[in-house]
Amino acid sequence: MSGKIRVLVAKPGLDGHDRGAKVVARALRDAGFEVIYTGLRKTPQEIARIALEEDVNVVGLSLLSGAHNELFPAVIEELKKAGLNDVVVFGGGVIPEEDIPFLKKSGLGAVFTPGTPLQMVVDFVKDNVKPR
Repeated sequence: MSGKIRVLVAKPGLDGHDRGAKVVARALRDAGFEVIYTGLRKTPQEIARIALEEDVNVVGLSLLSGAHNELFPAVIEELKKAGLNDVVVFGGGVIPEEDIPFLKKSGLGAVFTPGTPLQMVVDFVKDNVKPR
């Protein structure tokens, strides 16, 4: 391992909008992180498999479809099944404020909603993720 933080940016479910995910991925890359983007329409199992294969430190999930209460916890469960208990997970997208406590209780370290400054995402990763 190079000592760099490796980030997987993933789009779970059938959501076909990835502009925000690509913007976040670019901001993280520009901040010096190694970034892998899964592309669209990945299952929780596929995301966990990619996270394991790519030896990532953090997974960022992006979702606009409204299925975040189902898909984000499902991804976290699949990461645990794969033995990736130390991987930090954050989520973003159009997520109602009232859903955020449930998502954090499910294991998300942070939830970013539209309009969040990109520096806040970068700072979250810097503050909460250590290279292996």
